[in-house]
Parts: sequence; structure tokens; C-alpha cells
Amino acid sequence: MAFVQFSKISLAFGDRDILKNVSLNLRAGSRAALAGVNGSGKSTLLRVIAGNMAADSGERAVQKGSRLSWLPQSGIVHRGRTLREEAEAAYDSIAALVNAMDGIGQELEKSETDDRKTALLLAEYQRLQDAVENSGYYRREETISMVLSGLGFSENDRNRRAEEFSGGWQMRIALAKALLESPDILLLDEPTNYLDIEARGWLEDWLRAFSGGYILVSHDRYFLDVTVNEVYEIFQGSLKRYAGNYSAYEAARETENESLRKRYAEQQEEIAKSEDLIRRFRYKASKAAMVQERIKKLEKMERVELPESLKKINITFPPPPRSGRTALSLRGIGKAYGTRRVIEGLDLDLDAGERLVVVGRNGAGKTTLLRILAGEDPGFEGELRYGAGIAPGYFSQDAAEALTGITGDETGTALSVLEFMEREAPTALVPRVRDMLGAFLFRGDDVYKSVSVLSGGEKSRLALLKMLLRPVNLLILDEPTNHLDIYSKDILLDTLKKFSGTVIFVSHDRAFMEALSSKTLELRANPRDAEGRPVSGFARHRLFYGDYGYYLDRIAREGMEAPPPARVEPAAVPDAGEKPAAEAAPARQLPKTILVKAGSPSLAGGPGISASEQREAAKRRQTAIRRLAKEEQEILAALEKLEAEKTALETELARPEVYTSAEKARSAKMRLDRIHAEVEAKSQEWEAKAGELARAASGPGSREDPAQRELGEGL
Repeated sequence: MAFVQFSKISLAFGDRDILKNVSLNLRAGSRAALAGVNGSGKSTLLRVIAGNMAADSGERAVQKGSRLSWLPQSGIVHRGRTLREEAEAAYDSIAALVNAMDGIGQELEKSETDDRKTALLLAEYQRLQDAVENSGYYRREETISMVLSGLGFSENDRNRRAEEFSGGWQMRIALAKALLESPDILLLDEPTNYLDIEARGWLEDWLRAFSGGYILVSHDRYFLDVTVNEVYEIFQGSLKRYAGNYSAYEAARETENESLRKRYAEQQEEIAKSEDLIRRFRYKASKAAMVQERIKKLEKMERVELPESLKKINITFPPPPRSGRTALSLRGIGKAYGTRRVIEGLDLDLDAGERLVVVGRNGAGKTTLLRILAGEDPGFEGELRYGAGIAPGYFSQDAAEALTGITGDETGTALSVLEFMEREAPTALVPRVRDMLGAFLFRGDDVYKSVSVLSGGEKSRLALLKMLLRPVNLLILDEPTNHLDIYSKDILLDTLKKFSGTVIFVSHDRAFMEALSSKTLELRANPRDAEGRPVSGFARHRLFYGDYGYYLDRIAREGMEAPPPARVEPAAVPDAGEKPAAEAAPARQLPKTILVKAGSPSLAGGPGISASEQREAAKRRQTAIRRLAKEEQEILAALEKLEAEKTALETELARPEVYTSAEKARSAKMRLDRIHAEVEAKSQEWEAKAGELARAASGPGSREDPAQRELGEGL
């Protein structure tokens, strides 16, 4: 089994320790995430694992023949070949094996008498042949097509020159090549940064089916939850392992952090008392000895440090201005670029205080719609009306450009990040600007950087913070979570949840979309018939009265209930959960009470069910939930025990007296493989049980059952 093993790896940059005695064991089947605040050393550790950077000390062992593929965060540019040729280049190492096989074949043809040499050549030929066949080299055409399509490349892109693609698509090419290399160990540094929601979903499925091992860094909580079963956290140079997905890691970390917070508070109180005493008696000769003793004690004290995620920052932005009940109304909105119609006949009414997420594939018109709503694109058809007192604020994907050339006074002196935000902030918020900048990843000396030298991502974060400081009551946000880590996303999400105005947003972060949205607007491109002509009469837009999670459930149910027809007819009949555009009632005219359509299940779980039957059904459901919860806890306890055994064996295998002894190493490895298989099986059992529990808890009749409030309609 392929593996990469580290023992007591240390690395420092100047006087700063990045890694201190780090030990790690990755093997085929590993499903690991690397966590830690920005700047903690995650990318550095991946580079060390990949062999791209040497450590100062420690041992690195890679099993002979193991293949590693590493995807950095950014900086990769492809030139000189087409997209198809770049993808094919992922198989260069296998092509070299094929050439070696051809060379051996020629030698075998010449071999006549040397039986020993012939046997050696045949053995090497067989080894190479097995490696080539296992690599999928002879199925590469199909695999390349599947990977490129999954990552969002169209058929027309295949013959485009690689240098024609933008920076984000360049990283998609790099990701495609890393996946196509079929490595034993895959190292991915923020692979979701440049992926839309569809490509992220495809990558999730690919990783779940991947036979090798991987360790990845990502700021997408949902992506981590569905792709990993262990998390390694870097904190102050040390590495600690947590079993379970990212949410399980956060729960375990929170338990640990309670005692850490307590120790931190107690130490801060002790430090404050000592510093106060030093200030009071520093210049009194009779107290000099005591003061010096206190100073020495403070200098020697080992400080308790809190991770950034524990330093909770409650950001309060200006309250939104008062407005009327309606936030905005759209009638017959349309937009075309030449002969290509992006939006057509869109009607929508949105009440003040609602949170609308706009979804759809790339090119469906999401950014175009947000630009229209923000007043940035006046060249549209139809009518857009803001409600009384509505003051919009708009954050776009290219907001960074607005900060280019920012200067200070009339001399043209460049403003620092801190000076810029103090200039933009309302007077009441100026004292809290440092905290706000910290929440958006401008920490320490970063606040003294000149705005003019910031990267694109840094300028985007600064532009988002600047917009949030304005007193607006309609926020229109296009990809606000780009360039934010999980900690900063949580702060932004908490801030937007407290915001009493209206929010319309586009995002590719599923957890963020589900947590913030209350309604979902789906934009779709027209399907095409067999001759490639757009099909008329097709519902281009649908509004769902539920969050993004509910929208996904509805779409999944529709897919199971009615497979999509080969051709969509103009007079397609709307399904039971939709209304034709002409019949759609504006959202503000909907009655306050929950409506149940004729023929649909009642709120209690079915038509014609009596009150007593409803109570019995509820009791049975609660009993099932309690039983499933108990079974889940038993599985988790067994999993925790197995993980403890696995950790102990990994520690044993990392000891020199073990890995230098073939017999001891083989014995430990056999036990570790057995434990690893048991962990995998138990993890799958837990995931299945957790799924049962989630379905039981959110089934028909539960308080959060979205079907009780569904009034999704085709616009």
C-alpha cells in the first residue's frame, strides 16, 4: 500500500517556527483535511509533503513507486498547447512506461539464448504492463472527457489554446491534470476556490470514488464535511489529528476550547494584575525587588494563545434605513447579448427583510441579474421598481477594481488599509475598525499595507467591508465569500443574519447558501431541440419558497419522479409544485397562513388522517428518532475507540526502532491496515445511520419540514 510518512518534521522562517516536530502518515484510503488559521502553515506543510520544499529537520519516507500529485493555491499558467493536449500531458509519465515496454519488447525479439536475461526482461515487461493497465492509460480518452466536463469545460473548449483561459480556469486545468494523473496520494490546496457549485458537486463525487488517499485544504465547510473523515489542525506549529468530518472536528475543538478559554481568561487576569502592580510600584525603592520579581515572572510565563476562531468578533454595522414593505418589483425583465438571450420575461416581487439566493449554472445570467437589480446595467427590457425608502448596496466580483489607484491627500500619498477604512467608516465605528479588518483577514501588520499593493483577493475583502459600512437596506452580493476563510465566512454570515434589511446574493458555498437563504430563485438556459434551436415556451425561472437545501431536495424529487424528456414541448404542463407564469401570484399577495394544494399531502403526513392518527404517527417518529440517536452514539463510541488504536499504531510505526526493523514494521503495518479497514467500515456505518437520523428528524410533520410551506412557482 502506498504511503507518505513524516517523523518530527520542523521548519522555520527566520525566527518563526512554522512546523515543530510534526508527524504525519498518509496512505491510500486517507481522507484528510488540513485546518488552521490563515498563515498557520497549511500550504507550507503541503509543499513539504509534496517534496517541493525541504524541512529543516526530521525524516520523510515515501514508499517506492508511490505517485504524488500536488495542486497549489494559485500561480499556475498553461501555455503553448490546447486544453486537450494539456489534459493528455497528465499521462506523460505513463507514456514513458509504454515507451519502456516497447524497448523491452525489441530486446526480447533479439534475445535468443540467455534464459536468465530473458526472464528478467519478461518480469520487467509484466511489471510495466500492470502499471500501465492499472493507470487507466488505455481508457484516457473517456476519462479526460469526463473530468473536463465535470469541471465545467465545454466541448468547444477542448481545442482552445490554454493561454486563452483566465486565471480561474487556468487553475481548473491544473486541477484536471492532478486528477487525471491518478496518483496514490493527492495533495489539494484550496481546490474549490475557482469552482462553481456544479463543479464542486462533481469534485465531491470524484473524491468519494477515488481509490487513492488525499489531504486537502478548503474554506468550504460543506465540501469538507462530505469528503473527509479526519482533520489535522496546525496550531502554533504543532499538528493534531481529529477523527470525523469537519463538523465533528469543530465540535471536538469546541469542547477542548472551553478549558482553553478558561485558562486564557485566568492568565489574562493574572497578567493584568501583575502589570498594574508593576506600574504602581515601579519607581518606589522599597518595592524594587518585588517589581523585578514580577517582571521576571511575566517574561518567563508560557502564554496561553487562543486560535483566531476563538477570538469572537461581533461586528455591528450601521442600522439599515427604514423602508416600505416591498423591497423591489420586477416586471418582464429581459436581457440579451447580441442574439443570445440571457434573461427573458422575469417577474418577481420581494418583500423587505427576505433573503433570496440566485442559483443556476454558469452562463444562466446570475451576475447579469444582480447588475440589473443594483442599477449597474441600465440596458435591459422590462420594469424594475424599488420599494419606498430602499437604499441598495452592491458588491460585485470585480469590486477590487474600484480600489485601484486609491490615494490619500492632495499629494497623492498612498493610503494604508487602516487609514482607508478609518476614512470610510462612520465616526461611531472608527474605534472598531481594527476588529473589523481582523475579521476580514487583515491582521497584525497587514493593516499597514498600502491599498495600492494589495492582491486582487485582498482588495475584494476590503471592498466588501467598505460596502457593509454603508447604511443600506438592500444588499446585493455577488460571490461575497470568495477569498474568505471559514472563520471569516462565519463572521460575515452572522452579520448578515442580524441584518434587518433585504439580501439578494449569489454564492458557490453551499453551507453559506443554506444558512442565509429564505427563498431560492433558479435561472435556467433554454433547452435546445435536436437541431440545436432554443425551445420556446420553457420556464426560464422558478421561485422556490424555501432555502437552498430545500431547493436541492425539490430538484432531486422531481428528477426521481419524472425523468427529463428527450425534448421539452412548448406546452409543457407545470408540475404540482409550480404555477405557469401567467398564473403566478406576487409573493407579497400570498396569504400569511400555510396553504396546502389539493391532492398534496396534508401537514401531518397524508390526506384524511385523523388527529389521533397524527399523534400516534408523531409518537412513532419520536421513538424512531431516539432509537437512531442511541445507535448513532454507540457507533461513534466504537469509532472513537478504533481511532485511538489507529493513532497509537501510527505513533508506534513512526518510532525509529520500529520502522528500521522490517519485522516490527511489517507487524505494525498489518495491524494498522486492519484497524484502518475497520475505521472505514465503521465510518460508513455512522454516515448511513446519521443519514437515517437526519431523514427521520426532518420527515413529514416535523417542525422544519419545508413541504409545509412550499409554494414554489414557475415565473
